[in-house]
Amino acid sequence: MKAFHEVRSYRSNYSLWHSTYQDISFLAHWHNEIELILLRTGSSSISVNDRTFEAQQGDLIICNSGDIHYSDAANQQNTIDFIVFDPALLGQNYPSLLCPQHLIPGGFLQEHRLIAPLDHLIETIDAELDEKQLYYQEIITAALREFWFRLRRCIPDEPSDVHLQGQRSEFLYAFHQLLGFLEEHFSEDIPLETAASMIGYSTGYFSKTFKRLIGINYITYLNMLRIEHAVSCLQSSSDKIIDIALQCGFHNIRTFNRTFREITGYSPTEFLQHSSADSFSLTYYQRRSSEQKLAQDDSPTIINNQC
Repeated sequence: MKAFHEVRSYRSNYSLWHSTYQDISFLAHWHNEIELILLRTGSSSISVNDRTFEAQQGDLIICNSGDIHYSDAANQQNTIDFIVFDPALLGQNYPSLLCPQHLIPGGFLQEHRLIAPLDHLIETIDAELDEKQLYYQEIITAALREFWFRLRRCIPDEPSDVHLQGQRSEFLYAFHQLLGFLEEHFSEDIPLETAASMIGYSTGYFSKTFKRLIGINYITYLNMLRIEHAVSCLQSSSDKIIDIALQCGFHNIRTFNRTFREITGYSPTEFLQHSSADSFSLTYYQRRSSEQKLAQDDSPTIINNQC
């Protein structure tokens, strides 16, 4: 399920992507790439690992490789630039170049004259990826490195605490492993107690940590995995709805129908009759209205709140 461990595909052999969205939220996910999130206008509530930031116009959010991040921007209007790129573009010593801050305020960018290099980076990405002339990859990489290293020069390294860093790495790794296990075994009975024991947490602490980290509770997450698989089966097979429900881990059709509607906005039968069922992409994730859509042909993690 790429909405959570996102394995991005690029349009060329150059591992960098940029796009701009209006009035959007995005699902909890993580990836090996670095992600820059620039608030052009408006505001957005963005969570990175176990911290939530209320980003305002001009602010920059940085998600390092492996960070679990999501946004719940209900009733918030915004225009947001997303840049996702392979850490290797910064050089072989990337782990030592991690940005110690996730939120870079717009005032900080202005004070340190970083707005122009950031705007230049975005303009360069768009122009060079569009034309793909000779050495376009090198030109983009140069602009990326110029901005990144100017930024890192202005942000002092935090005092190194090897023990705390190790704990953080183990914490994220444990959740990455758990999410991967759930993606493979979603059809099995995996109660909250079992998931908690897999990473050595009490059920109460696990439940709170999971909700803080992922943005939804454990049962909702597991049901989303099941419903996503159900959608795939409805699209590609002629199996009966009851058989699909059982294959996906539901014990009765009533629970399956109710959960399917809660997550997709449709009953399974309505979904099959939907005009765009063949191209329907799940991850409708706590739909707030019938207009809420997944951005097509782009990041599988982004939800657009307006048509």
